[in-house]
Amino acid sequence: MTSDNSRYSSLRRAIGIITPFLLTVIFLYLSFYDVNLLSTMEIISNSSIYYILIYLVFFILSHIVRAVRWKTMISSSKPNASLINLFAATIIGYGVNLVVPRLGELYRSFFGARWEGLSRTSMLGTVIVERVIDIIALGLSVLVSVMLYSGDLYVEVAWLKSAVVVGFISIGLVVLLLILLIIYKDIFVNITVKLFSKVSGKLAKKIEYALSMLVEGFSSLKGYKNYLITISLSVLIMILYGYTAYLGFLVLNVQGIYDITYGMAWIVMTLSAFGIVIPTPGGTGSYHFIVISILVSLYGFTQEIASAYALFTHTSASLVFIILTIVMINVVNWRRKKQGLSTENFFSVIKSNKGME
Repeated sequence: MTSDNSRYSSLRRAIGIITPFLLTVIFLYLSFYDVNLLSTMEIISNSSIYYILIYLVFFILSHIVRAVRWKTMISSSKPNASLINLFAATIIGYGVNLVVPRLGELYRSFFGARWEGLSRTSMLGTVIVERVIDIIALGLSVLVSVMLYSGDLYVEVAWLKSAVVVGFISIGLVVLLLILLIIYKDIFVNITVKLFSKVSGKLAKKIEYALSMLVEGFSSLKGYKNYLITISLSVLIMILYGYTAYLGFLVLNVQGIYDITYGMAWIVMTLSAFGIVIPTPGGTGSYHFIVISILVSLYGFTQEIASAYALFTHTSASLVFIILTIVMINVVNWRRKKQGLSTENFFSVIKSNKGME
């Protein structure tokens, strides 16, 4: 029986590793199988250096604001948390996600916890709460996109209405869960754990741990002022994402060919986010497929220009995350060395049990 369970666990792990990369290959093929890649690369090679620099500034700024939001969320636990540490942990999370989808959230919370001397549980809880906020922000940005688009976006993008319905139902359930957790924490957790323990004791423990993370995540965010700041920063993040998407068009010098507006960029930014939600490494393939489809079908872009936009925005983001991950780990470790503190790497931060409580 133990042998069967071991085989099942190994098979499940193998499927979990293979599936994201298989999806990546499928989406990349669907994205580029009929694209003239030489023409696409020529468009990218003629990019504006001036706008590339501005694009990178806005892109990095949006993630600095993310770190500021995280600092606000943990301010009740640690008011003097280092913005550099939190920014570094945020970037590391995105860097890891380029290799293994969703693993970056763990690494982000682990590095943040170690560098700030906080518990992993509370830091992972704040990351989960952030993701809930991001999902709500995405849902609202879809509604804004529907209003911005001159036609019927639900008709033009066949899968969007279903995604919105499922998304808002999910958001509603999550919000209900959070309300129950906040108001009836002990009662709700006990009832939930008892129900799941009838199915599996192991599953019940996982559910209990997940709920405790959510509770700790929200308990870190205290006071109306911090809630207001967190919401304001979340709006600012979306606005900066929209400007980054807009600047991507200017980088490729397509403003003389198409009517490029911030509204168009907002719609592309919003819909392309669904490509990141799909569990492919860093949204590779799924992001390209959705961006190209949107630009071709909604705005009449050629396959080559649409592909150039998808390739530039995704590749530049990936390179920035990789470079900044390496740079920021070294910067933070250099600062810690000067303070006589231990340094961290991808192995030590996982092995360490400090801050688990």
